Amino acid sequence: MQQLILDLAPPPAPRLDNFVGTGNRELLSALSAWATQRESEPFIYLWGEPGSGKTHLLQAALADAREMGHMAFLLQNDLLLEVEAAAIPGDAHVAVDDVNCLNPAQQIAVFALFNRLKEGGGAMLSAGPQPPIQLELRDDLTTRLGWGLTYRVNALSDSDKATALQRHARNRGIVLAPEVCDYLLRHYRRDLPSLMNLLDLLDRESLALKRPITLPLVRNLLLASAPSQP
Repeated sequence: MQQLILDLAPPPAPRLDNFVGTGNRELLSALSAWATQRESEPFIYLWGEPGSGKTHLLQAALADAREMGHMAFLLQNDLLLEVEAAAIPGDAHVAVDDVNCLNPAQQIAVFALFNRLKEGGGAMLSAGPQPPIQLELRDDLTTRLGWGLTYRVNALSDSDKATALQRHARNRGIVLAPEVCDYLLRHYRRDLPSLMNLLDLLDRESLALKRPITLPLVRNLLLASAPSQP
């Protein structure tokens, strides 16, 4: 029986300065200004493929806004209730993730919230997989989402993903050899969240077996987790 491993090194909270991606510098600068509300556009829409880091950026910008003394709220589709959106004051900083998944009632709530924030001096970040004009939402909501700045979150290159994995490993006290990192990028899912979750699983496995994270350990874990053939 494997020993119970206590997770003593949780991953760092999303911040703008620990976002990996060399092609998003202008976006990071805009989000930093958004959080402080100094010479910034109050409404920003982010779009990009799954795993590109949109949720990380929303959470990071809200964290900066809270440090500046602003009320900050993250609304995600699985948690977004119309009553919650209606209760948010007009001077708050709000981030709405996965706007493409909003149901009709939620779309009405976000539309009303947008107008309230505009009137009250608040600010909103929103994110989805396509530009606002391509979203299958109410016309009035897509118009609002496109009012401010729109940025594409550029997908991470393999080099960016390797950098992110190495950074995450260091934060957990893991020595991750370059060949292990290369193997993960070649033989596992290529989105960063899946790679990070696998690295956490490897960390637990190495602690339980009292073995370093080596290529044989990675191969064995991937083989054990692969679906059996009929």
